[in-house]
Amino acid sequence: MLISRDGAIRNVIVGDATQLMLPDIGRLRGRGGRFRGLRLVHTHLKGEPLSADDLNDLALLRLDMVAMVEVGPTGLPGRVEAAHLDPGALAIEDDEDSEPAGNAASRHRGDGRPAARDPFVHTHARNVQTLYLDFQSTITALEDEFARVVSRSAGAAGAERALVIGITPDDDRFDETLELVRSADVVIAGTSRQRRHRIHPKTVVGKGKLQEIVLDAMRRNAEVAIFDINLKPAQARAFEDATGLKAIDRTQLILDVFAQRARSGDGKLQVELAQLRYSLPRLTEKDAGLSRLTGGIGGRGPGETVMEIGRRRIRDRIRGLEKRVEQLSKQRDLRRRRRRREGIPVLSIIGYTNAGKSTLLNALTNSDIEAADKLFVTLDPTSRRLRFPREGEVVITDTVGFIADLPKDLIAAFRATLEELADANLLLHVIDAADPQVDEKIGTVEGLLQELDLSHLPILRVLNKTDLLPDDHVADLARRLEAVPVSAANRDGLPGLIATAENRLGVSLHGHRRTEAEADWAHDAKATDR
Repeated sequence: MLISRDGAIRNVIVGDATQLMLPDIGRLRGRGGRFRGLRLVHTHLKGEPLSADDLNDLALLRLDMVAMVEVGPTGLPGRVEAAHLDPGALAIEDDEDSEPAGNAASRHRGDGRPAARDPFVHTHARNVQTLYLDFQSTITALEDEFARVVSRSAGAAGAERALVIGITPDDDRFDETLELVRSADVVIAGTSRQRRHRIHPKTVVGKGKLQEIVLDAMRRNAEVAIFDINLKPAQARAFEDATGLKAIDRTQLILDVFAQRARSGDGKLQVELAQLRYSLPRLTEKDAGLSRLTGGIGGRGPGETVMEIGRRRIRDRIRGLEKRVEQLSKQRDLRRRRRRREGIPVLSIIGYTNAGKSTLLNALTNSDIEAADKLFVTLDPTSRRLRFPREGEVVITDTVGFIADLPKDLIAAFRATLEELADANLLLHVIDAADPQVDEKIGTVEGLLQELDLSHLPILRVLNKTDLLPDDHVADLARRLEAVPVSAANRDGLPGLIATAENRLGVSLHGHRRTEAEADWAHDAKATDR
């Protein structure tokens, strides 16, 4: 039976000698130190103590208590064993000697019989005639103690606290996810790793890991779980149902960072488009009570479900945004054509996020564009003029940073922005010299250029942050990568970069101008025919 705090029987469940199937008991009443408000009392027919499944249900459902009543051979009750979560254990940080949650340990009670015990569970075992437990006082004291433990780990008011869950075995990928979380201004309450060669098809992680995540979230007052992989919509929903935590995957995390960084109307428009495309397949029915609308006389048939109406509205919004993005693309094309007619060369700065692109643009043009040691600080493209000794004025543009597994919806939404790269006479690929994964990130950037059909453009590699490495290491790395070494923060190596860029620009400039002139002529001819 599931019993509420006022003693009312909420559910009666009938199982067999081996298992019970608990019904859906809904969402938690609150956060922090609050429990479910229900206790589970059930029978064991073979004299066995509380099982690992009983303790899993206690933790995952955050029940007030789980109690087992032993049924004797004559049908009369025998021993009673009850368990509740232990706030004292939750207050202790994990150490190397502690056993991870979800792995049941064994201990012996006074009667010499072993009982399943979890590090975060406190059990009572007595004969049914001698078990005296003031439930109301016990649960009130437990919730007060949990609230006290939780309040000690609470973050700033309004700041979400997240558990960052690593599934991939790649440590660098997990570290990058942590940087994305910090860039999103989310408080990292804790981290959890489970290097799985095969992701659980339903809940991503196994049942034992789910219990550990729930208990860790309770101890650290976390309400969000952020994964370093992309989740299928069904996996995210199953994880949320099992844990009560909001599930965020890698794509949604990147979209959230972009949404915070967008400053211009164009950037906000493109981010909203990407978010809607991402959310459309994840829209679910939230309220069965309002499941159908527009039915009855005058609207023959059963009508549309709430979910169908939501999807239709999202699709309408997406179509409207796509038209505005197309308009934006045409406006950018007009500006590029005007710039080509004026004969001004264009340099575009590209690179992996946080490689120092904005810092380099500031150093070259004496600008004050926002730059920080965070991912995706600069989202909207920024253009400045730069004077070369021989070629005269050029336009140098800073674009959005790249990242591994850049969401497809984001690439599609930012098509109008990324089209700026196609007009460049030279791409300056900024590389973080101090990054241990420098080769992998170079491959990511140049792979995305190929995906965007921009691999034909001339590229000059710029090895940035050389002040963080020894001189001999910088020389070897620059020679191997065929890159120009600079330190944008210290303004070292900038004259050499300008000279090399001007030489590269001079080699390709005339042919590029001739091609653009022919393209403009063909474009104007088509317009005249129309």
